[in-house]
Amino acid sequence: MSYVQIDPTRIAELTAREEARLNERTQASRDYYRRASEHLSGGVASSYQLRDPWPIYLEGGEGAKVWDVDGNERWDFHNGFGSMVQGHANPIIGQAITERYPHGTHFAAPTEDAIAVANELARRFGMAKWRYVNSGSEATMDAIRIARAYTKRDTVMKIFGSYHGHHDTVMVSIGVPYDQIGDRENLASLAYGAGIPAATTAMTIAVPFNDAGAMERRIERLAAEGRKPACVIMEAAMMNLGVVLPEPGYLDKVREITREHGIVLIFDEVKTGLTIAAGGATELFGVRPDMVTMAKSLGGGLPTGAIGGTEEVMSVVEDHSVYQVGTYNGNPLVMASARASLEKVLTPAAYQWLNHLADRIAEGCSDVIKRYNLPGYAVSLASKGCVTFSPTKIVDYETFLANQNVPLTDLAWLFNMNRGIFMTPGREEEWTLSVAHTDQAIDTYIAAFDEMAHDLTK
Repeated sequence: MSYVQIDPTRIAELTAREEARLNERTQASRDYYRRASEHLSGGVASSYQLRDPWPIYLEGGEGAKVWDVDGNERWDFHNGFGSMVQGHANPIIGQAITERYPHGTHFAAPTEDAIAVANELARRFGMAKWRYVNSGSEATMDAIRIARAYTKRDTVMKIFGSYHGHHDTVMVSIGVPYDQIGDRENLASLAYGAGIPAATTAMTIAVPFNDAGAMERRIERLAAEGRKPACVIMEAAMMNLGVVLPEPGYLDKVREITREHGIVLIFDEVKTGLTIAAGGATELFGVRPDMVTMAKSLGGGLPTGAIGGTEEVMSVVEDHSVYQVGTYNGNPLVMASARASLEKVLTPAAYQWLNHLADRIAEGCSDVIKRYNLPGYAVSLASKGCVTFSPTKIVDYETFLANQNVPLTDLAWLFNMNRGIFMTPGREEEWTLSVAHTDQAIDTYIAAFDEMAHDLTK
């Protein structure tokens, strides 16, 4: 199929126009950046909040909208990198936190809400045993430690290009330039940034997504070297390259391979989790791993995470072989928020609404793509989705790098920000809807996309 050829010069012209407009409207953010840069390294709390020439500082949020310090109001399709599927300042969650506060906010001791949350997660995800942490990075870090203890092996296998948090073991083979990817059968293990020991990097082996054969062959070679992996940690659908879906039968084959080799299969559900189904990707794709890791959307806006596992794998926690610890694990304020979210907010009716919104935004974006003959396609899974600007289907990191149009995705972000749509600042990110989003929010997003397509092709 042939697509319209988008002139790079036109993209550059529109980018300059939109950048000037956004900068003009965010002068207070510029001033905040100057103040923040004195003592806040880089002027932000996380490198993922950076943006040239300055970040956009937010002041508040309610429901599906946020306001920046300049007073600009936008529909929030960023939602804290997917954490706020419940919507900002959700009154049900607010009531739970308010009722909990007078009774104490921290004890480093178990509470009833922690029991209720574990029971509900076990019901939704089919994992018998649970422990809490405080972030997605902690969840994947502890899950890998548990898997290593259970199997008595050290090597970790992950998907090339996937992100699983900021601890050393998984900060490997993420943002790799195309010419450094390596042979598909022996993909390179490369540290993601400085400060990661070479010995740690070498213990993490990356394999391509949607290629169970390559995974199996690499496992067999590692086994012959005496380095069989303790675990395979992966997202069932990759969520840091836009959204990359598993091909039919791929996850089932991975489950078969890992079970045959006695390797712990970990589904990283930090980004998928409660955003795409009540039981996450585990429910949606119908494949049961040995462990799941959660964070982001679990806390209803407060920092928390969880690890779920089978009786067998989690036995090394219960027999005290693994010290799975953390002062704030199961914090009572967080558990009250998580319980209210699970029991009263993210209900079957909520997922029906998210699926309705997902269908509308996917259909609307697909219609724009078709009418303007753009190189791309729309993907949506309940609250998660994206427009992928590629003439061919993206199935893994290699095809993503080979086909991504960086200037076009950067322009799309600027167009959205200038038309009342708050989006994640990275070009590889997706949108996240919330239960508070409305049809009007979807219409605004589609209209912005349509305007960009018109301006690009006129």
